[in-house]
Order: sequence, then C-alpha cells, then structure tokens
Amino acid sequence: MHARRRTETLTAALAALLVTAAQAPAHPHVFAEARLDVVVDDEHRVEALRHLWRFDDLFSSTVLVEFDKNKDLQLDTEELQEVADVVHESLAEFDYFQIVTANGRDVNMQPPQRLIADFRDNQLIILFESHPEKPLPLDGKVDFGVYDPTFYTAIDYVEDSYMAVENLPQDCRREVVRPDPQEAIAQNQQTLTEAFFNDPQGNDLSKIFATKLEIACADNG
Repeated sequence: MHARRRTETLTAALAALLVTAAQAPAHPHVFAEARLDVVVDDEHRVEALRHLWRFDDLFSSTVLVEFDKNKDLQLDTEELQEVADVVHESLAEFDYFQIVTANGRDVNMQPPQRLIADFRDNQLIILFESHPEKPLPLDGKVDFGVYDPTFYTAIDYVEDSYMAVENLPQDCRREVVRPDPQEAIAQNQQTLTEAFFNDPQGNDLSKIFATKLEIACADNG
C-alpha cells in the first residue's frame, strides 16, 4: 500500500504541475525550449511530427525531487519511465499541445504511443512522435503549432530553424509565423469575448497565440 500511495502522490504532483492552470493566473509557470520536425514522405504527405521539449531548471528540479525515489539526485531508467508515463497521461486531454490545420480546418492527430523522458544538464527533456489520423497531403496551406491552451506552460521555439521540415517538396515553402499577442487580441476581440462567455474554462483560444510552422504548397487537388 505504501508504494501505491507514493506512486499516486508522484502522479498527482506532476499532473498538477502540468495541467492545473485553470486555477492559476493566465500566464506561464513552466517554460520549455522546443524543437519540432515535420517528416514528409515521398508522396508529399505528412508522415510524422517529432517533438523535443527541454524544460526550465526550476520545473526540472521539481520533477527530480518528486521522482527521485532512491534519493541519489538523479533519475534512473525506471524513474524516467514513470515521468514519461505521467506526462503522457496528463497531456492526453490537451492533444499533447499540438495544433494542426490544413487549409483552415483542424487535423486530428493520433496520440503518441509513448513518450521518452531524459534528464541532461539538470533539465528534463521530453521526446515523442505523433502521426495524422488520416493521410495529410501537402496541398494548399498546412500549419503546425504547439501551445498550451491553459497558458500554464510556455513552449518556445528560440530559433526559426527549430521548426524544421524533413523532405520538403520543391513546390512548397516553409515559414515560421510568430503572432504578436497584443495584435492577436485586438484582431480577435469579438471572438475572444464570445468564447469566454460561452465557456470560460473550455474554450480553445490557443490557435491565435501559437507560434506556427506554415507550409504552403501548390494545390494539387
């Protein structure tokens, strides 16, 4: 029973750190530098999204304290697996912070089968790969973003090169779009107001704030 209670406590601790933003002020408490690689197959379809998140020192040290069962000041393989499992479960309802649209329409992504956790230079690193539920051809404009809709976790792509495309077709162009928050609010004021009053807790406003990788291609349809 003691081991079970400890596991439940650890799970609750990390889950709370990641997804209890509804009870917190609307500004980030956890920060991560990220990399996104969009993998395109030979038929010009999106095959996979590969994510790497490197978390800030404060959050990483909190995870270390909570999950270091043997108190050796490092996370061994089993402890890292527990971290990965907890993050995997906690982020499921948020679609793993992924925002994908094709010509303005939402694209559903398969949940990643697993997450990998690592701890390097005193920072927690999370890696995972996801795939579109249905074939996603690069026709027209396809956007990829990563954003926490609760505003609790800030996912930051420090350099435009950290949002990359593998096997980009010749008739496509890649661009990183970084919305200005104040401008985004001004341009979407009515939508934001209506969404808040319709559902203050459950509205999804993250799309207008997310840094996006935009792939624009000739429409072959």
